[in-house]
Amino acid sequence: MGAFHSRPDENDIRHLAEKTGFSVEQVEILHRRFKQLSRDEDTLQREHLYGIPDLERNPIRTQIVAAFFDKRNFDKDSPQGTVQEIGFEQFLTVMSHFRPLKLRMTEEQREQLRLEKLQFLFNMYDLDNDGKISLEEYRHVVYELLSQNPQIGNESAAIADAAMLEAARICMGQMEPDQVYEGITFQDFLKMWTGIDIETKMHVRFLKMDNTTLCK
Repeated sequence: MGAFHSRPDENDIRHLAEKTGFSVEQVEILHRRFKQLSRDEDTLQREHLYGIPDLERNPIRTQIVAAFFDKRNFDKDSPQGTVQEIGFEQFLTVMSHFRPLKLRMTEEQREQLRLEKLQFLFNMYDLDNDGKISLEEYRHVVYELLSQNPQIGNESAAIADAAMLEAARICMGQMEPDQVYEGITFQDFLKMWTGIDIETKMHVRFLKMDNTTLCK
């Protein structure tokens, strides 16, 4: 069901709503946006997303675009590698990671949504998909974030190094002088995000969508 050759029928929409947590109305809204982005084609390619004006100004747009084609984010049966194009179901599955909190959610549902968002974010940092965020990978993302700031862009490597040392301190405590921290695992990543409200910080503004429409 990855690609739909026309508007999804009611059964398809209900299935996608149940799978992703979106309402039927939200699935229909996102399908219209998918068709706009893909220029009315049945699949979406990287260049379609690179052409979004708001995304051009995002310092990590490369990572954001790559996330839509990373199989870890939509294919649990075969989560290795990337694809060249995605259909609507894959697009919707990735978009569900940006889904804001619903007005009525149990603590269990909130925690599950939080874990899904953090796994998605972790995947954006873990560029080689080895289950760890290495110092080089962390430097790369920090550089992308800071390089456009002329005041601190040249210090991005030092900032990334300091952040990695802080991550090691949080996750491993006092380290021996000869001990090497190999990288941030997902469990380490969860510790680093303790107390930070990730549930409301991931949004879809670059898709020209109103989050209030997706909060129902």
